[in-house]
Amino acid sequence: MRLSAMGDVAMTVPVLRAFVKQYPTVKVTVISRPFFKPFFEGIPNLEFFAFDEKEKHKGFLGLLRLFKDVKKLKVDAFADLHNVLRSKVVGLLFALSGKKRAIVDKGREGKKELTRAENKIFKQLPTMFERHTKVFEELGFPVDLSHPEFPEKAVLSAEITDLIGENYQKLIGIAPFAQYDSKVYPVDLMQEVIAKLAENKDQTILLFGGGKKEIEILDALSEPFKNVINVAGKIKFQQELKLISNLDVMLSMDSGNAHIAAMLGVKVVTLWGATHPYAGFLPFNQSLENALTSDRNQYPKLPTSVYGNKIVEGYEDAMRTISPEDVVSRINSNV
Repeated sequence: MRLSAMGDVAMTVPVLRAFVKQYPTVKVTVISRPFFKPFFEGIPNLEFFAFDEKEKHKGFLGLLRLFKDVKKLKVDAFADLHNVLRSKVVGLLFALSGKKRAIVDKGREGKKELTRAENKIFKQLPTMFERHTKVFEELGFPVDLSHPEFPEKAVLSAEITDLIGENYQKLIGIAPFAQYDSKVYPVDLMQEVIAKLAENKDQTILLFGGGKKEIEILDALSEPFKNVINVAGKIKFQQELKLISNLDVMLSMDSGNAHIAAMLGVKVVTLWGATHPYAGFLPFNQSLENALTSDRNQYPKLPTSVYGNKIVEGYEDAMRTISPEDVVSRINSNV
């Protein structure tokens, strides 16, 4: 599962929450992979349609089947919040059948200008949330995001409380990984952050991640401290979402975990390496103050990438310009 895909889907959730609140008589159907269904649970008037990319809806014939399946739901309009080949094909079929369709503008030209090495135009671009609302506006449904509502903190199961204990006053989440290395804070510096946070015994620090290699690193980071717990690989994804909803603050890279925490109404401190919040991926309802970026005086070509997938020689240590002291200070000011 690509973290970027996870973030893409999580970023639609606050917009859809606002939409159903402002248009309570409109029924919304979200088409996405079954894995993402828990993101949308509890949202009124929203139905989830599982997209079967491996069998039923695979390939062009599969997309025709998907169109026919969704058409049965008596769709009046198609909002393409992804703007990839598959969603374009299905959207086109709806448009050809006489339905309204609007496609998200990802602002590729502006992002090129922001990330190019020469003649860089360093300015804030529209956020993905603003881009999503424009899609609904085109369909005749302007959405106001200025008064967001979030779900209540989830009730934690006995399995989770057994794992994290019950004697904490504050819960701090740390998700130290991202899809690309250029977005990952160096492990030795993260170790310093964790050690400093662990000094406060009223705080329990929970480490999030996935995959064998990541779990091994998280085990090593948590091992010296009683109040630092690696939850990766120990609970199911749905339980992880419930746990995240109970955090006081989440420390994350520019990654899917940042957007998951934000969609649940949790304060998020983000660390940015090759990427930058100006590209429009600052998590929902979070302040720029909570986005700690690498030093552009030392590394003037930053941001070098929208998604972190471009390697620029000599920029490998850019994130070392974000000091552990600044990270800890920002977390403490949000707890």
